[in-house]
Amino acid sequence: MIKIKSNIAISDSGFIFNPANGESFSANPIGIEFFNFIKQGKPQEDIFENMLEKYNTDKNTLEKDYSDFVQTLNQFQLLDQDAEKEA
Repeated sequence: MIKIKSNIAISDSGFIFNPANGESFSANPIGIEFFNFIKQGKPQEDIFENMLEKYNTDKNTLEKDYSDFVQTLNQFQLLDQDAEKEA
């Protein structure tokens, strides 16, 4: 299960701040939704179902966008690596 570090927060405008290293990032509206769903502990399939109902897109595009977003979170060290090892 993908889990965002507990000390990472996001503002309503998509400003993501990592207090561990002082870095900040911006997410677009879709990224904000992905972030919030992951932070809430929603399973990937629930995220996809919700997003497919809300947006005019196909599952392949959504899966790629989600994968890219998670890869970016990982690249910027925003994911809880211990949680991934436990899953």
